Amino acid sequence: MYTYRLVINIRVFPMKKSVSPAWYDQVPPKNSFRSVFKWGALDQFKHPKAELVELLKKKFEMSDDDFKEKIYVGDDIIENVPKSKLSATHIKAFTAIVGEENILLDDYSRVKYGYGKTLHDSLRLRRKIIENLTDAVVSPRDKDDVVKIVQYCNEHKIPIYPFGGGSSVTMGVEAVKGGITLNLATHMNRVLSVNETNLSCTVQPGIFGPALEQELNNTKKNRNSKNNFTCGHYPQSFEYSTVGGWIAAKGAGQASTYYGTIEDLVICMEWVTPSGIIKTLDFPKAAVGPDIDQMFIGSEGAFGILVEATLKIFHYSPSDRKYFSFVFKDYESGLKATQTIMQSEFYKPSVFRLSDPEETDFGLHLYGVMDTPVDTTLKVLGYKEGKRALLIGMVDGIKSQTMLTNSLIHKICIGNGALPIGSFAVKKWMHGRYMDPYMREDLQDYGITIDTLETSVTYESLPKVRDAVRAVIKSRPNTICMTHTSHYYKQGGNLYFIFLVKMNDIEEFTKFQKSILDAIYASGGTMSHHHGVGKMIAPWLENQIGKNQLDIFRALKNHFDPNNIMNPGGTLGLDLPRGSNE
Repeated sequence: MYTYRLVINIRVFPMKKSVSPAWYDQVPPKNSFRSVFKWGALDQFKHPKAELVELLKKKFEMSDDDFKEKIYVGDDIIENVPKSKLSATHIKAFTAIVGEENILLDDYSRVKYGYGKTLHDSLRLRRKIIENLTDAVVSPRDKDDVVKIVQYCNEHKIPIYPFGGGSSVTMGVEAVKGGITLNLATHMNRVLSVNETNLSCTVQPGIFGPALEQELNNTKKNRNSKNNFTCGHYPQSFEYSTVGGWIAAKGAGQASTYYGTIEDLVICMEWVTPSGIIKTLDFPKAAVGPDIDQMFIGSEGAFGILVEATLKIFHYSPSDRKYFSFVFKDYESGLKATQTIMQSEFYKPSVFRLSDPEETDFGLHLYGVMDTPVDTTLKVLGYKEGKRALLIGMVDGIKSQTMLTNSLIHKICIGNGALPIGSFAVKKWMHGRYMDPYMREDLQDYGITIDTLETSVTYESLPKVRDAVRAVIKSRPNTICMTHTSHYYKQGGNLYFIFLVKMNDIEEFTKFQKSILDAIYASGGTMSHHHGVGKMIAPWLENQIGKNQLDIFRALKNHFDPNNIMNPGGTLGLDLPRGSNE
């Protein structure tokens, strides 16, 4: 007996050409505002395709005239910022610790290392609004420098704001109380060791994702190991975020469904706190009281400075990877299939992402599939625009494992009415996943704002949370809200909301964002799944986790940092007044 499987292989069809806006495609001037708020490399760009521009024109009732003249683009040079409040005595002390070359006091550096990539940061910088600046940027060379800096700051009550890649989207690095920014990526950015026996690596906190993977992927050549390895942690900010930032914000990579989130990957760590050094041991498990590592993961620099971390690593075998893409007739069928897959007793996919109908159709527009013979075929077969849902994913591991897992995924998806569409969609997503954020600046140049919020939900609460949050977002006329489910678990997953609005006013956006966060809280979602809390989401934290629970955080804060010098000013809600989200 033979089983026949219908597979539609998608390919891109040429679309009608339209006049393209004059996108900003030059390296921003040195020391300019745009060089601070621009995402990623200063000489790299990904401009919206013509299909996206036409879709936005239609959705936002815009015309070619709306794309002729940019709003302020940020080419002005940063200068005449508020003076540093750090005394000459303190500057001399820090210089004695790290050397003159590792102290930055100029206007540009104080702005560059005082802002992250929160949309609120970008909107302010586009208007040349400079506030909450660090007084100095200090780059420690090693752990000993960190110990001396923390001791000095604690003695003189100087705030410290840890800084890695600066990719925070929750106002996590903003120096609300002044003081110094500790730039850990300048020097503390190495892989210290790779242990092939224990399958672990020890790294410094300032190492960026690509540097870590480059080292692990080439251990056979560079370290004479028997295998190459991977850390398995690939957040969308991968290219411009650090291990220290991943741990501080309790992050999740896009392959976390198989490899785990950063809290699953940490084996042990070393932290420098105002109360002393905290160093845990590299046992795989130990029943010796509450897990101290888990007390620090997600602490966002409020307890101390991470100086070393030992992480799990995995055998790297990309040639054995399998890819899959499916279209379901509706989102509910996709949810049923993904839940069944996650609750079945076989290995899980690494990437596992289900898009709702709006995100699905948006993606098919971008991939050049909409209004083509393939699109017509999908509709004839019952996979209709506005209803269908796209599932993409990958399976990692050894070949026998990936083949079996991929086969079982196909069986469950097809059993829930899905149509396999080959690997095009997932490979298209992989190709653009790190470059897509570059489009934010292009769209903001013409008054279109794009931002994201995410939450963790159970399977039971998922429909309610999705509907409630989408209702708030869509209550604003002509708003795009794309939603996908990712970072799956047996009990639920992560809902990720991407919204586009024609809006350029800071106060208007802040009010709109608050209404979305209120909806997440009221409908039963967590205030964050993997972005962290920072100072942006902190006002909701106490109501969500409860006063007694936040009091535990406060007790830890008081123990490790009694003078409140570590990332003060609202982080984790530790020093916020009651009811501050009202």
